[in-house]
Amino acid sequence: MKEEQIINAYKLAKARYADLGIDTDKVMDTLQRTSLSLHCWQADDVTGFESRGTLTGGIQTTGNYPGKARNIDELRQDILKAASYIPGKHRLSLHEIYGDFGGQFIDRDQVEPRHFESWMQWAAENGMKLDFNSTSFSHPKSGDLSLANPDKSIRDFWVEHTKRCRAIAEEMGKRQQDPCIMNLWVHDGSKDITVNRMKYRELLKDSLDRIFAQEYTHMKDCVESKVFGIGLESYTVGSNDFYIGYGVLRQKLITLDTGHFHPTESVADKLSSLLLFVPEVMLHVSRPVRWDSDHVTIMNDETLDLCHEIVRCGALERVHIGLDYFDASINRIGAYVIGSRATQKCLLQALLEPLDTLRRYEAEGKGFQRLALLEEAKSLPWNAVWDMFCLKNDVPVGHEFISEIEKYEAEVTSKR
Repeated sequence: MKEEQIINAYKLAKARYADLGIDTDKVMDTLQRTSLSLHCWQADDVTGFESRGTLTGGIQTTGNYPGKARNIDELRQDILKAASYIPGKHRLSLHEIYGDFGGQFIDRDQVEPRHFESWMQWAAENGMKLDFNSTSFSHPKSGDLSLANPDKSIRDFWVEHTKRCRAIAEEMGKRQQDPCIMNLWVHDGSKDITVNRMKYRELLKDSLDRIFAQEYTHMKDCVESKVFGIGLESYTVGSNDFYIGYGVLRQKLITLDTGHFHPTESVADKLSSLLLFVPEVMLHVSRPVRWDSDHVTIMNDETLDLCHEIVRCGALERVHIGLDYFDASINRIGAYVIGSRATQKCLLQALLEPLDTLRRYEAEGKGFQRLALLEEAKSLPWNAVWDMFCLKNDVPVGHEFISEIEKYEAEVTSKR
């Protein structure tokens, strides 16, 4: 698309939105300041650098598209290539198994900040801040239970692992002079009926208290629930109810993964409740085609609703947006770009909503007018603003990134 066409279309869109009291330049400035946390595990199907075993612990990835990252250099190369097609400045979320272990096996209760020293240097060199995740799956001591395991030696192992992950996150936050968001999710559960629900939750609560006993100032803790894991379908220790209670009690961030709830639940509706009781919320955005299938995020109603609710709650500074899908059936760099740009498009539409007018209609009981404007807003020229945002960030406009990713595949990933 020619630059002149983009600019002319934007001028028309700017005038349309100005009639509704919306300054599109300010909206783009806000979107520019809103970073996504890109997930490193899309580039290699959640393999990491600790071992080459299959995924265990309630999760799996599907597909075998050629060209996945095989080592730390290829992973970093792919992430930077994907980021070059996404407007704005974004973060990178690392799982513990992606440490720079120098070819040595470092067990998870022995991991230290030095194993992520090269990541911190790389992130600083590339203007990318880091977030972090403990890793409880795909390990000989994972089993069905980790932090909720009645075996004290196994429970202690995972407590120590998670404590060390928090120390790593603290160092990352200190180095980048911006808090590192450290997410805690464990798969703990049961495949069939359990009669000890309370016992395992008591153990999990005790483990969390031990983990969080150390106060830090350069990282933020968040806890993530799940409905069930694959092979652990009947009972999940860290359910949504459990973590909401714990998060409120201990004032931790709550992580809402859009695939971790029943299909008819609205994740967007949870924000306005949670934000009244916890300091901040972390989002893991994916597309749950059939429950937690982790398909690539697209611009669908669920993601639009989620972004609208963030803006309507005035919570852009309190809601952290991370991506969490791992599609191994298509080009992995393309998956990054599609999901990231789709999330940003949804945010842009939310920021462009004529919210003041809509709220006035609602306050005055004008239901017809509110619904009419909500419908008309859907066809306002937001896409012209999006194209201008891409142009300002010097990234491909429209579908132009497709040929660029095809070129990278032909020259780089297909040769792996």
